[in-house]
This record gives sequence, structure tokens and C-alpha cells, in this order.
Amino acid sequence: MTLWRSEPSDDDTVAPDPVDPLAGGVATGIGSWPGTDPREAAATIIGELGDLPHLVELPGRGVGADMIGRVSALLVDLRFDSTTRGYRLADRPGAVSRRARDLLRVDLDALEEAWETAGLAGSGRALKVQSAGPLTLAAEVELPGGHRVLSDPGAVRDLSESLAEGLAQHVAEIRRRLGAQVVVQLDEPRLTAVLAGSLRGPSILNTISALPEPEALHLLDTVIGGASAPVVLHSCASRPAIGTLRRTAAAAIALDAATIVTADLDSLGETLDAGKKLFLGLVPTEAPATPPTWRTIAEPGARLLDRLGFPRRVLAEQILVTPACGLAGASHTWSRRALTLANEVARAFAEEPESVTVD
Repeated sequence: MTLWRSEPSDDDTVAPDPVDPLAGGVATGIGSWPGTDPREAAATIIGELGDLPHLVELPGRGVGADMIGRVSALLVDLRFDSTTRGYRLADRPGAVSRRARDLLRVDLDALEEAWETAGLAGSGRALKVQSAGPLTLAAEVELPGGHRVLSDPGAVRDLSESLAEGLAQHVAEIRRRLGAQVVVQLDEPRLTAVLAGSLRGPSILNTISALPEPEALHLLDTVIGGASAPVVLHSCASRPAIGTLRRTAAAAIALDAATIVTADLDSLGETLDAGKKLFLGLVPTEAPATPPTWRTIAEPGARLLDRLGFPRRVLAEQILVTPACGLAGASHTWSRRALTLANEVARAFAEEPESVTVD
């Protein structure tokens, strides 16, 4: 990726390339974590995910800490208020936006403390941050009148532009605080519904038309281009719109491996063929009845590459290993075990991809 390659100077002295923040064969998390203690969570994530830790989300803290409410802390010149159904755009800053900003500030302070304790300050190591994407925000957040933002093209555009600007500022602050390379993950669980036109308005008489894919791509690319960092598009929908995800400017896509069906294989193969990275959700988000080993977790990933017709080395070059989705609903014990398994699978993919046995 030329974005990360140093250009030769006039005296033909070439600086070493920075470490690729999206290097394959590593493990990371999706974002959310159980509990409410940001310091404990930050220390755990940095300790367990040495190659690509992330800024932890703790939705257990309530309003302003969940995936949607947290974005109120990032937006520029827009803010949220709460309703009985969720969130809506507000005319002025209120309790929700203040709480979201306070929680994010606490999280950043905890992250910076853990980063320094681990001796990573100024190291240039990679760190991932997460935000709901523009289409999911437009689908979930309401206008002051109660209709979804998605029903107003002008409001959707304003929301996307505000998010892009806010994410750029967020990335700049983390780089300043930590001296880290930053990766941005945009969560788009509502993307498939937005494209299909399956969302409803405030009553059964109100319907929301399907958003044409070119418009969806433009909105996504507005935020991707404005984020000032490589972007991962994540979808945990039961049928992720892989073709649309592939056609964005994102450097990578993130999927729950269990949602990939035969009809998705062509789009997924084209994604890898185009050089995009794949964050593959292989580790269950809840403890299975039978304790898994790293090998039982790894085999579906290896089998998927075999079905796609790619050589096993792609596991080391383009695949990053994650839990299937966020871990906020899991126990602390399983969450830590899930990260351990993800690391073991990623290590196998990176070091001995041919050794992953497939029955």
C-alpha cells in the first residue's frame, strides 16, 4: 500500500517503511468488553493484544457508552439526546452528549496510562479505534420529529460529514497522546437493512426506501476518506453486504465467519484478490459447551481459504483473527480466553499456515 511506503529522498537515502498497522497473521478485538472499569479493560487489552490492541468500549456503563451513543462524543457541531427508543439529534448540547464526551475522555486517559505503563509511548505501534458508521447512525438515530435520520438526505449528508471531521480529530488526538499508528473501524450492522429498504419509520405506515448502493458507497467513502487513517468496515449482520463492503475505499473488512455462505464466496474472493485485508471473526463471543482448542477455532478459517482457492500463505498475509463480534455480553473469564485463542490462531496462521489440519 503506497500510503505507508516512504518515498526516496534526493540523496537516494530511503527511510525504513513503518510497520503495516494492518499486517496479517495477528489478532485483535472487535471493540466492546464486559464490565465498567476502563483502566482494567485498557490494561487487559493492551496486555493480551500486543500487535493490534484497541480502545475498549464498555457499553455496560449505560447511556452514552453504547455503540450509537458513544458517537455523540465524536461528532462536530451535532449532538444527541435520548428518547424511549434510543437517540435523536438535539438542537443544543445536553446530558447525553456531555456524558458521552466525559466517558470517552475517561477511556482515553485510561488508555494513555496503560500505554505508558506497557512502555509503548512514542513506539509507533498500531492501535484500533471504533465508531458506528454513517449508515448505521442514520438508521438508528432519529430527527427531532421522530423519523429516522435516514429519511432526510440532507441530514444524512450532514451526519456523515460531521462524523468524518470528528473521527479525524479523534485520530489526531490519539496520535498526539500515544505516538501510535491508528486504525479506524467503522461498525455497520445496519448496512444490509439500509440497502434492502427493510427499515420502518415511527409507525407501520411510514416506510423508508432502500438506499441505492452508489449513494451508500458515497456516504461510506466520505467518512473513510476523512478519517485520516486506514479504515476497517465491520458488519455483524446475519447476511453482510460483502459486495458493497468490497467496493468501498476501506483497506479491510471485518466479518463473523459464521455468516459467510456459499453465495458470498465470489465477493469474498474478489475482496482478497483486490488486496484488502479480512478481519475474520472465528472465536465465539460466548463460551461453548465444549471448550474449544485453537485448532478447532482455526480450521474454519483455513477451510474458507481452501474453498476460495487461495494458497494458505494468505492466512499470514491478509487475514487478521478476531472474536465473532464484541464481547460485552460475555464473562470476563471467557473474554480473556477468547483473546488467548485469537492470538493462538493468528500465530498458527502466521507461522505454520499449512499445519492447520482440515478434516
